[in-house]
Amino acid sequence: MPPLRLLVPRYWPTWLGLMLLRVLAPLPTPVLQSLGNALGRLIQYLPVGFVRIAGRNIELCLPELSPAQRQQLLGQHFASLGIALFETGLAWWASDERIRKLTQVEGLEHLQAAQAQGKGVILLSAHFTTLEIGARALAARMPLNVMYRPTRNAVMERFLSRNRALRTRRAIRRDDVRTLVTALKANEPVWYAPDQSYRNKGAQMVPFFGIPCATNTATSRLAKMTGAVVLPYFPERLADGSYRMVILPPMNDFPGDDAQTDALRFHHLIEAHVRRVPAQYLWIHRRFKGLSEDHPDYYRT
Repeated sequence: MPPLRLLVPRYWPTWLGLMLLRVLAPLPTPVLQSLGNALGRLIQYLPVGFVRIAGRNIELCLPELSPAQRQQLLGQHFASLGIALFETGLAWWASDERIRKLTQVEGLEHLQAAQAQGKGVILLSAHFTTLEIGARALAARMPLNVMYRPTRNAVMERFLSRNRALRTRRAIRRDDVRTLVTALKANEPVWYAPDQSYRNKGAQMVPFFGIPCATNTATSRLAKMTGAVVLPYFPERLADGSYRMVILPPMNDFPGDDAQTDALRFHHLIEAHVRRVPAQYLWIHRRFKGLSEDHPDYYRT
């Protein structure tokens, strides 16, 4: 039973949404994806700020697209977001067997070779709409730790932490560095996505699609501290409704002498994957923030 403070009226819509996801999770995947597609395309036309943010990010990152092409991509992105909502239900409540049938993971040999070194593995990923199903695909095949960013909605935070913890070895808050280091020193893999706007200690301005933005450069420090091998990891939702997750070979000479250069190398990998599946990147995030007052406000209305 959840604590009484989570049962107040302000959280009732969240509880209703979660119950709906739970009820629908057993439906066939094509049905869930069709529902998500329809819901996402509806959301695109609602007067909500993140629609404008997504459009602005697409304009900034893909200026070569015409206005009509950007609008088409925006619609595809919100369809992908809707699908991601129902994928969350799958990631939380589907059996390991169902997840393994729905997903394929390429490059497991890179993970096995990295673990043979005995120093832990950082599976370096990014915020695509396939984030939840991407982490779950790995957790259905091996003991996995996942780092996550807490959300302000207390009910969602409870569900995210509890359900991720049930399906993984540990669900580690992004500020819990001690537990992260413990997992790596125990030669365990850790899923880690440090690509969102970050303006805390250690942040640096690193270009993303050519635009400098506040970036978390902790990956380099963690790799140096623990000796962990860093393997880029990217998920992709395929046209037939299944999923392909790819573990890439270790990044050569990583970490290097400069954390900013290391982060830029990872940004280039993200950019390449965005261009592969542009609708599946999380465009609704305010990525282009700065570390000083003179940084342009790219989202000013």
